Amino acid sequence: MTSTVVENKSFSLKLFTSVFIVFWLLIAAFPFFWTFWGSFKVELDFFSKENWMNAITGIRTFREHGEHFTGAGYEGAWIQEDFWKAVINTALVCLFVVCTSLTIGTLGAYALSRSGFRYAFWLLILALVFRAMPPITLVAGYLLPFFEWGLWGKLSTTVVVLVAINQPFTLWMLHSFFQKIPKELDESAMVDGCTNFQAFRYVILPVMWPGVITTGLFSFLLAYNDFAVTAMLLSKENQTMVPKIASFLGTTQTEGNVMFAVAAVVSAIVPLFFLVMFFQRQIVSGLTAGAVKG
Repeated sequence: MTSTVVENKSFSLKLFTSVFIVFWLLIAAFPFFWTFWGSFKVELDFFSKENWMNAITGIRTFREHGEHFTGAGYEGAWIQEDFWKAVINTALVCLFVVCTSLTIGTLGAYALSRSGFRYAFWLLILALVFRAMPPITLVAGYLLPFFEWGLWGKLSTTVVVLVAINQPFTLWMLHSFFQKIPKELDESAMVDGCTNFQAFRYVILPVMWPGVITTGLFSFLLAYNDFAVTAMLLSKENQTMVPKIASFLGTTQTEGNVMFAVAAVVSAIVPLFFLVMFFQRQIVSGLTAGAVKG
């Protein structure tokens, strides 16, 4: 009798948990699916004030294009407004930001984690204070010299600033991973004839590879989604995706096209979805490795 009651309670708990998870996922995923659906409609349907059902039925879309779905938003964004250039710029910025941040971060975090001097702790605190400052306040200090030296508007300049802003985060995250790796591994490698750098490269780095991938992905997302830095430091010709999407909305002086922005938003989200799905095992492994002592 007691076992039956326990089984019923366990089943009820599992059913409630499953229903709650499904319900929560539907709520979390709804904005993306709604935006994806709306990207194939015209503005008068997707943003209809008369009847929200127009966004589903696509009445005005059918009247204008002869079909209930249209790719006019994607055509306008990618071809008419050259959104593909912003995609290439974003890829270049993210690539160099991630490579530079991980190179400096892994070497610096490893050195700080193995250092016995007290200044290592204060360097990390200083980096944390620097990262806690709003990026917009830091970018303002770069503008004058960049204008005077002719560096404003270039991708390389933005890469340098993004690395400077995101490097403290990379240092702290990688430092926590290195601390979980026993120092005995370094000592064993050096006993076998390795130098400090060889021990780092051939012994330590392979052990914490999931942590490097996790940190690299977060660094990628910080550069990919950045607006404040890229909007202030890049010229119109070198815009990345997020500032480009904002420009589709127009200003008080210029008329924008909202559906171009909607189509561009979907185009920007899709790569992130596949990226996270591809690296999901490494992300989970890296995050859990940071919480378990090696």
